[in-house]
Amino acid sequence: MTKICLCGERACMVFFLMCRVMGFYAQDSLDCVSVRPCAVDETHSVKLAEVLVPVAVAGVSALYVDNGWLAKQKHGVQNALSRKGKCKIPVDDYIQYSPMVAVYGLNLAGIKGVHSFKDRTVILAMSYLTMGVLVNSMKRVFREKRPDSNSRNSFPSGHTATAFMGAQFLYEEYKSVSPLIAWSGYAVAATTAYLRIYNDRHWINDVVAGACIGIVSTKLAYKLYPLLFRKSACHRSKVLAALPYYDGSNVGVSMSMTF
Repeated sequence: MTKICLCGERACMVFFLMCRVMGFYAQDSLDCVSVRPCAVDETHSVKLAEVLVPVAVAGVSALYVDNGWLAKQKHGVQNALSRKGKCKIPVDDYIQYSPMVAVYGLNLAGIKGVHSFKDRTVILAMSYLTMGVLVNSMKRVFREKRPDSNSRNSFPSGHTATAFMGAQFLYEEYKSVSPLIAWSGYAVAATTAYLRIYNDRHWINDVVAGACIGIVSTKLAYKLYPLLFRKSACHRSKVLAALPYYDGSNVGVSMSMTF
């Protein structure tokens, strides 16, 4: 009788453990399911129009380089917005980098973006390389004279391209986390573009083309990264699997964890 009661007690214990373990496993599985959609990373999905439109705008901006009536229009804008080198505000040399730096600062502060440190650093490097090649190649081809000097490297604006590249980088990393953070980079980038004209360093068409190049460079980097390297790493949840066991004298639980 005692043996039967003992077996019954152990059976109840096993049943209880099974219920508890299955409860934990089910909860963890649900957590896993809720996290897994981030493996389908929307930052790597780029629509054709998102690239073609900036490219088209940059192409139109190129028409303003030494082109009769169009050149007169940009001179009119320059006269309205520029201080002709007086009372310069040189912060544009520094704030151009702030959107991309903000991504790393936010992650250090605990506000995580979409990608890991390694992934986003490779993407940023690809963006910067693409932007640098495009900007410097176009400067050599178009040789537009700067408003404040005889230097013929005005078109397009490298400062503006850098700022908008960083702004797009910030947007892609945080658009699903905080719209306010995601869009804030564009405000800084637009300020950089305005100051390039205000300080008489660039024409309006220079900064428009620079902005387009910066955005396209980052878009292409996000599109190409999973093709050249691997799919974006997602924050994988820990999967806990546990099974109760009973060997006739002992009751226990075997567990395994997948990271």
